[in-house]
Amino acid sequence: MSIEKLAARLSKISESQTLAMARKSRELQAQGKDVISLSIGEPDYDTPDFIKEAAKKAIDQNYTHYTPVAGFQDLRVAIADKFKRDNQITYTPEQIVVSTGAKQSIANVILSLVDEGDEVIVPIPYWVSYIELIKLADGIPVYIYAGVNQNFKISAEQLEAAITPKTRMIIFSTPCNPSGSVYNKQELEALVKVLEKYPNIYIVSDEIYEHINFVGKHESMAQFPSVYNNVITVNGVSKGFAMTGWRIGYIGAPLWIAKACEKMQGQFTSGTCSVAQRAALAAVAADPAVVKPMRDGFLKRRDMVLALLNDIPGIKTNVPDGAFYVFPDISAYFGKSDGTTTINNSADLCMYLLNSANLALVSGDAFGDDNCVRFSYATSEDKLIEAIKRLKNALLLLK
Repeated sequence: MSIEKLAARLSKISESQTLAMARKSRELQAQGKDVISLSIGEPDYDTPDFIKEAAKKAIDQNYTHYTPVAGFQDLRVAIADKFKRDNQITYTPEQIVVSTGAKQSIANVILSLVDEGDEVIVPIPYWVSYIELIKLADGIPVYIYAGVNQNFKISAEQLEAAITPKTRMIIFSTPCNPSGSVYNKQELEALVKVLEKYPNIYIVSDEIYEHINFVGKHESMAQFPSVYNNVITVNGVSKGFAMTGWRIGYIGAPLWIAKACEKMQGQFTSGTCSVAQRAALAAVAADPAVVKPMRDGFLKRRDMVLALLNDIPGIKTNVPDGAFYVFPDISAYFGKSDGTTTINNSADLCMYLLNSANLALVSGDAFGDDNCVRFSYATSEDKLIEAIKRLKNALLLLK
């Protein structure tokens, strides 16, 4: 009889709570429950036709063989051109590494740069996988809290206070998952003024939601010359081009870091899907204006969701400037009960909503802020209206 013993490293990491809630929703739906799931971060739009046509053409042209580990050369050239065009950042194609999604891109960077005991600064709220990847690399997360009253954005003073001799990296997203907050140029510049004093600290700037920005021009961390050689820019086509299933992410980085990530990837997955890369080439080469209708659709939903949420007593929201999430503070309901269930934290509230209202959200503790829950508004207006109606009715039962 075999002994079931897993490697110790697996015990260091937790299952993604966003994926776990999505799985629970599917299980209840399979049982015939009318569950509305706002738990997963995926555009409900379809991939644009011109991108799908590029993939069909790639199949006909027999792009069906192994690909270079770092990606097709013409795709890397197109990504370098995109960085110059959209972000005013100069990367050579050799500084680009294409991966199987931005999550693999981030994993490559962390595993290439973080050693045991290295500290990684992580602003709260954060995307769920940052912490697990840091732990997988035997690093130590160091948290900076920025709640709803700060629009979920850290200050330069907070950053300075968190830096120690062991600090190796800071990782953050703008636009942010889960808060939707967007750092403007002045706010980034304030952080740069701190970081430029520490040439041993590397900056992972996750910009995967770049094209879902409601306030104008996206600002990239690597645009500042004083920190350019310390910034790893993470991006991809999943969110902005509704290509989640195509699994294409990429980085622009100092050459030595790009080479390290290529080496790491070469032993995990090698080059990513050939057909998906040809589709990604069409996406990154296109005028970003092609995604404006989707962005405008998300903006309309955001405004509707905020209006409905702000009509519920005890809920506190910011105004997200990008992505497709709201991250309301629901701590006013802690300690309340419907007579059967007492709400002590965000996880309790999410399970209460799932069981009593057939509504799936993600608890804020997954993102480091237990006072909040995450709504994804990447679904139809009808579903959003019904979801918030269910939320309001369930919350009114709590006394």
